[in-house]
Amino acid sequence: MPENTCDGLSSDEARQRFAQYGPNAVAEEKPKNWLLFLHKFWAPVPWMLEGTLILEAILGKWPEAIIITLLLIFNGALGFSQERKAQSALALLKERLRIQARACRDGQWQSLSASDLVPGDLVHVRVGDIVPADLQLSDGSILVDQSALTGESMPVECAAGDTLYSASIVRRGEASGEVTATGARSYFGKTAELVRGAGAKSHLEELVLSIVRYLIIMDVVLVAAILIYAAANHISLAEILPFALILLVASVPVALPATFTLATAIASLHLVHRGVLVTRLAAVEEAAAMSDLCSDKTGTLTQNRLSLSQIKTWPGVEETQLLSMAAMASDSATQDPIDLAILRKSAALIAALPDRQQFVPFDPATKRSEGVFMQGDTSWRALKGAPQIIAKLCSNTGWEEATTDLAASGARVLAVAAGPDGQPRFLGLLALADPIRPDAAEVVQHLQELGVRVRMVTGDSLQTARNVATSLAITGSVCERNALAEDCAVYAGVFPADKFHLVQALQKKGRIVGMTGDGVNDAPALKQAEMGVAVESATDVAKAAASLVLTTPGLQGVLDAVVTGRRVYQRMLTYTLNKIVKVFQVALFLSLGFLIFRSFVITPLLVLLLLFANDFVTMSLAEDNVRPSPKPDRWAIHTLVFSSLVIALAWLIYIFAVYGVGRFLGLPLASVQTMDFLGLVFSGLANVFLVRERGHLWGSVPGRLLLWATLTDILAVSGLALMGWLMAPLPIVIIVSLLLATVFYTLILDQIKVPLLRKLTCA
Repeated sequence: MPENTCDGLSSDEARQRFAQYGPNAVAEEKPKNWLLFLHKFWAPVPWMLEGTLILEAILGKWPEAIIITLLLIFNGALGFSQERKAQSALALLKERLRIQARACRDGQWQSLSASDLVPGDLVHVRVGDIVPADLQLSDGSILVDQSALTGESMPVECAAGDTLYSASIVRRGEASGEVTATGARSYFGKTAELVRGAGAKSHLEELVLSIVRYLIIMDVVLVAAILIYAAANHISLAEILPFALILLVASVPVALPATFTLATAIASLHLVHRGVLVTRLAAVEEAAAMSDLCSDKTGTLTQNRLSLSQIKTWPGVEETQLLSMAAMASDSATQDPIDLAILRKSAALIAALPDRQQFVPFDPATKRSEGVFMQGDTSWRALKGAPQIIAKLCSNTGWEEATTDLAASGARVLAVAAGPDGQPRFLGLLALADPIRPDAAEVVQHLQELGVRVRMVTGDSLQTARNVATSLAITGSVCERNALAEDCAVYAGVFPADKFHLVQALQKKGRIVGMTGDGVNDAPALKQAEMGVAVESATDVAKAAASLVLTTPGLQGVLDAVVTGRRVYQRMLTYTLNKIVKVFQVALFLSLGFLIFRSFVITPLLVLLLLFANDFVTMSLAEDNVRPSPKPDRWAIHTLVFSSLVIALAWLIYIFAVYGVGRFLGLPLASVQTMDFLGLVFSGLANVFLVRERGHLWGSVPGRLLLWATLTDILAVSGLALMGWLMAPLPIVIIVSLLLATVFYTLILDQIKVPLLRKLTCA
């Protein structure tokens, strides 16, 4: 312990430096809630709706304008609320006690908040402390765990003159040092600042934009054709403009963003129960597409806890004798990871140890620890330390080859000796390693079976990395940091910035990258990756940077996220297919119907009702029963649009047949428009069941919510048509006949759909 008096900063000097350097903390940018909410209205789909809303208001179409406004608010509120829930959960996760530091102020040692430290402060650290700032040690000798910063699993010895980084953990000893850097200027802070600049573009946004681009092109072509036709036939602009607007509304994928948000939000709630906190909803979709997982080793694939991996006894020495003497030269009070590993092993195999009279902890100068005890009437010493030191004390030979063999596995090797004072006998060698997590090998195997390339990225040596990779069945070449541009399964000896650049390099090759990690050094790569995963023991910086945070030990959550993400993909593929099909069908029916028959085949009000009848029922797909994909999912937009267009043309034939039957029966135009409305609703619902299965539609049982929503929708629109509310009435016979005809036509379409969607699935 330091003396009561000390030579540090005065309170006045500390205040001046605090004003100059600011608090010892990394500033966290917290966007305003109202800006986050407004951001939900700044995207391709809201733009289309907002443009339509303005035109409807100019023309005085207030009912339509009000409905569009409600759609906009619903979509924005749903997305905002789900994102806020995720962020609130993360904020609770990050809550912890403030770090306290022992600093010398006004000639006295005192405890103060780590955030109040300034450069020049004299700070004292001891066993169990989290180092509060970057320090230049002036005295003392300590063992520090820097795995959260450097990725190295082995603790590091630090003495006077060495630099000690903030966020390190003191495992043994105590020392004092002068603060050299605080806040964003510290090693910890510089890494956190690097996190700010990292970030991958959401592939979900790109998907929505691609789909909207196709729909806009179709809208422009159809509206242009209608305007040219109207001008050629001297139809007034006042008559044709409302029709053009309703065509635009019918073509906007109104519920597309809301459905994606709902599906990912439901999936995130499911993952919470599996020990996975989703902090960015788009990460669920990214998990489905992830092709590469760059996994940190220490604390992620391994337990970040030393244990005895091998015991090599010398001739005539029992294993229990070797362990008992190693335990006599160890002490739990030091909290040294090596001592703790030896004591755990000896406690499991040895009932009792001799009474120890004296203990000399490990000293970097002598590179050994000692325990003194009585063996009968003779004083004995148990020695533990570096093999070359212990062997020299025992005048032992032949230890070099055995030590080299054990070290080849990447383990740390210690020698043990014991005997009367001045006559120690060499007993053998102990190899200590960081054990692999129990579930790591199984998770890696399952991920590889799902088509995810697992790459291990570590700061440890090449040999250690190779052995861990072999144990986990990670196949492929093992490279060092100078080969980051190469396609390797394992990257050893890498620095924190290398992980960030590796993720960027893979992304430039078109890969969808995941990254698991726990330390500050992993945070930039976690932020840059499409799916950054902070494991349960992760630092706050890593958790804030990641899009998924594991709240339970192990890596099963990564596998759960991938499988859940692929289920979401299948649901969203069904929804998107259905939406594009219906947009093509409705837009072409409205346009061609007007051009061919010179009349509105359906009223604008019925088109708006159609949006509610179809789009929001299909939101129940967010909980549909689906099978996850066997390999990473990628949205093939061209194939998706082509497949949708083929199916839409088939449904276009159907709806024109409905119009033709209504005319053939001699029904008035208003009644035919009601038939067209029912035909569009029924065919929309049937199309959901048609495209939800890539095979025949009876291949799997639909979700209960989808079945109930479909039944409710059929009863609702049939009731409106039967009663003549908001539309011309129709007799029950026509309604039932139309429903049965739709079912029959769907079964026919199912035969041509199977090869079409199989091509889409394999794209």
